[in-house]
Amino acid sequence: MKRLSILLVCAVLAAPVVAEPAFAQLIPPGGSKFNPPLPAPLPSPKIEAPAIPQMDAPPIGNYAPAPSTSFSDRITTCLDEAAASGLGPSDREEYSRSCANR
Repeated sequence: MKRLSILLVCAVLAAPVVAEPAFAQLIPPGGSKFNPPLPAPLPSPKIEAPAIPQMDAPPIGNYAPAPSTSFSDRITTCLDEAAASGLGPSDREEYSRSCANR
């Protein structure tokens, strides 16, 4: 029993001498200790609450004029109107010319 305990104590004392030292940082496979550091994380987005409309405030309207239609749009509208009213092809042509130039 005494020999077993002496052998066990010697094994425990010899283990740190034989074992490999631990590294301070673990380098992943394919990596290098000369790689640049990772960039700093992006700042969090700024979140703002929307403005709350007031009950007694006057309404704010968009007073911009309506966009004017192009000549092509006016011709198409006039041709559709002529077809809806039952005009023939030659009458549609005449109607669309006079309608689009108004």
